[in-house]
Amino acid sequence: MSMEEAQYHIVEQAPTLEAFRYLRLSVGWGEVDGEAAQMSLQNSLYWVCVLDGEEIVGCGRVIGDGGLCFYIQDIIVLPAYQGQKLGRAMMAKIMAYVEKYARKGSFVGLMAADGVEDFYLSYGFMKRPTKGYGPGMIRFF
Repeated sequence: MSMEEAQYHIVEQAPTLEAFRYLRLSVGWGEVDGEAAQMSLQNSLYWVCVLDGEEIVGCGRVIGDGGLCFYIQDIIVLPAYQGQKLGRAMMAKIMAYVEKYARKGSFVGLMAADGVEDFYLSYGFMKRPTKGYGPGMIRFF
């Protein structure tokens, strides 16, 4: 079933704290501190959510400084709704936002979950080679 057939709605707003935490858990990303998650909701540059009626079934956001650095984060679709192009619908909105605000020399990054790299390649992202750009690094708390 396509997004049009199901008549899902995309809204430019943050999910509720409860919905955000539930979405993360649904895809196996684990529990996060509620206060930290609330700060994250409030401090993001841009949010999109997919609604099925009143239920939030997907979300995605852009974080960064709004000038030179943009980072696409938390593209999540509930497992029962995956495969219906909802991620693509959210990415269309997210990329429109980034293209509106990114300027010459801006950096747009993301960290793809294992196995979905090709999804982001289709939006012009590249796998980051270590030579020239340096290795990607991360630290978890």
